[in-house]
Amino acid sequence: MSFTMPGKILEEYTVRNNRLGLVQFGDTRRPIFLDLVPKAHIGDYVRVHVGFATECVPEEEAKRAYEQLVKEGHFKTAELDLEADEALPDATRRLKPR
Repeated sequence: MSFTMPGKILEEYTVRNNRLGLVQFGDTRRPIFLDLVPKAHIGDYVRVHVGFATECVPEEEAKRAYEQLVKEGHFKTAELDLEADEALPDATRRLKPR
């Protein structure tokens, strides 16, 4: 089963012509590709699926979706999916702020 996770963009970077962002999901932060959401920037909320932000979402919608995942017990499962996605191992050492 696969989940989309709502997250908040904390930082933006360009690596090898790809837009990446450090995105926060609850207490977890992961580098996420932002190429599919060109209008998303720091402070915006996005839905993330297997390491890619797929759409921008309003803050309230993101919070409701996150709360629903936690309530249904899916957050830990979804968090594990994020950890399994190793699109950019050690990314935080290689990224340069935009």
